[in-house]
Amino acid sequence: MKSLLKSKTFHLPDDLNATKPPEKRGVRRDHVKLMVTDRKAKSIFHDTFFHLGDYLKSGDLLILNNSRTIPAVLKANVFQRNRKVLQDVEIRLARKVSENSWDVLILDHSINEGDTLNFYNEVDAVVIERRSNSPLWNISFKCNSEKLYPFIYRYGQPIRYEYIHYPWELGYYQTTFASVPGSVELPSAGRAFSWEMLFNLQKKGIKIGYLQLHTSLSYMLEDHWPLQPQSNPEYYHVPDETMKMVEEAKLSGGRIIAVGTTVVRALETALKTNMNEGMTNLYIGPDFNLKGANGILTGFHEPEASHLDLLSAFINTHYLLDTYNQAIDRGYLWHEFGDMNLII
Repeated sequence: MKSLLKSKTFHLPDDLNATKPPEKRGVRRDHVKLMVTDRKAKSIFHDTFFHLGDYLKSGDLLILNNSRTIPAVLKANVFQRNRKVLQDVEIRLARKVSENSWDVLILDHSINEGDTLNFYNEVDAVVIERRSNSPLWNISFKCNSEKLYPFIYRYGQPIRYEYIHYPWELGYYQTTFASVPGSVELPSAGRAFSWEMLFNLQKKGIKIGYLQLHTSLSYMLEDHWPLQPQSNPEYYHVPDETMKMVEEAKLSGGRIIAVGTTVVRALETALKTNMNEGMTNLYIGPDFNLKGANGILTGFHEPEASHLDLLSAFINTHYLLDTYNQAIDRGYLWHEFGDMNLII
């Protein structure tokens, strides 16, 4: 997703794209690199993610997105009303709209309203309409959600982009604690956590809270369809228990550390609207007044990505670019299988 802040740019060398999971590089998922930016001290530390607890304190609250990744790439034969049949057309799920309705990216330019999609001779769907100012189509599956999710998990493949050269299994696209299916792309900020780390953090007095934001498709494969949060609504749910933990942490002087941009957007939406559940298209940039999160743990984002706008709500844009250039100089890895960045 392109940033609205055109001044934020840097050169990312190709060899810093993480092409494989750390486990396939001989590194435990919780032993990737960690860069820590202390905003008040204006200092940067370089460490291992397993030592995250050294930079947090008792009373701090980590909020994790426990949305589970679904294998969102499917193939279908398309039966058109002129009796033409298109075979093995790739369909990418973008977001769930209702029980059997999804917005999808169909990788064929000859699709029309009313076409029937037949998935693996098992499930059919009807093409309803093209979304305005979007490459996405809305389709309606002819089955209920109780059948749909098992079907998707049986036949689907994880979404992967050009920097991933091998079709890694779905398990590599899950966080350890993922429990609520719905994301079409991995909420990657939480990937490095292991159960051992979460246990050790809690022993230190650090609280752990959960919410869901089901990520939608972030790239439409054509640069003339850039995505901004405002045009890319995503479902979120912040449980009452988590909201209570946020209130308690603030009252006791603890910091709220959001694990990922998805957590920031869900939490800030809930606080802004007083609605713990719904769809959010909230844009967060450098002028946004954060009401919940005091810090963020995230991966490293591409030049001009809209995620950088959100990070600029935590840290001065120029200082952010300085930290990114330092990460490049030190060989940090980018994307969902890459290294981690803590801003506190």
